[in-house]
Amino acid sequence: MLSKNKIKFIQSLARKKNREAEKLFLVEGDKMVAEALESPLSVRLLCATDEFLADNPKLATKAAEVVEATDDEIRKASLLQSPQHALAVVAMPEVQFDPNTLNNQLSLALDFIQDPGNLGTIIRLADWFGIEQLLCSENTVDCFNPKVIQASMGAIFRVKVHYLNLPDSLQQAQKHKLPVYGAFLEGQNIYQHQLSETGILVMGNEGNGISPEVEQAVTEKIHIPSFASNETGSESLNVSMATGICLSEFRRRQI
Repeated sequence: MLSKNKIKFIQSLARKKNREAEKLFLVEGDKMVAEALESPLSVRLLCATDEFLADNPKLATKAAEVVEATDDEIRKASLLQSPQHALAVVAMPEVQFDPNTLNNQLSLALDFIQDPGNLGTIIRLADWFGIEQLLCSENTVDCFNPKVIQASMGAIFRVKVHYLNLPDSLQQAQKHKLPVYGAFLEGQNIYQHQLSETGILVMGNEGNGISPEVEQAVTEKIHIPSFASNETGSESLNVSMATGICLSEFRRRQI
């Protein structure tokens, strides 16, 4: 049985200050809960129906505490409009940022991404394109926001997300002679520009793009050209869509 106190605690994780105080976040949905249990992260609480527990007996043993709950109890605790048969409270990973790990890989940096759906989708894209490190400005939306977790579709368990002073971190990357690419409307055509296998790709805010402070650390400005046949086409792309196109072109060059 899922008690009222546990329901209240689970729902409290919708707020960032509570997540940070407890160092815990909420995962919902049968598939994502199963991925959380399979991941190296510590699952502190698993609330699931008898059906889910019967289908995943070995996975359930990985949770520190297991509570068998009814669909109605899970519905009361859930933050989703259409909850499934399981939810889990998971410990935040202790991620230490080492600038030296950026030297031999392509990494992604986000400057003030505000929309949780965009961040979650970008984390999923990073996972798909083999990006291990995601550098976020301190004003980027919290990656443990429940909406971010849902949109990441489990990628949050695999991609390392760091919140830091982005201008300073990118300046440090320059000292290691890493190219810092930034997406700008006035940048060079990404399909014609030379792209390195290693470096950092910076994507900017949904409305304002890359901030002037971060722009100073960008060494190469790139742009996704429009192929619209007339001037009535879209003015810009959604940031998560643009991120996917850029990452795809970077990886295509390696084939």
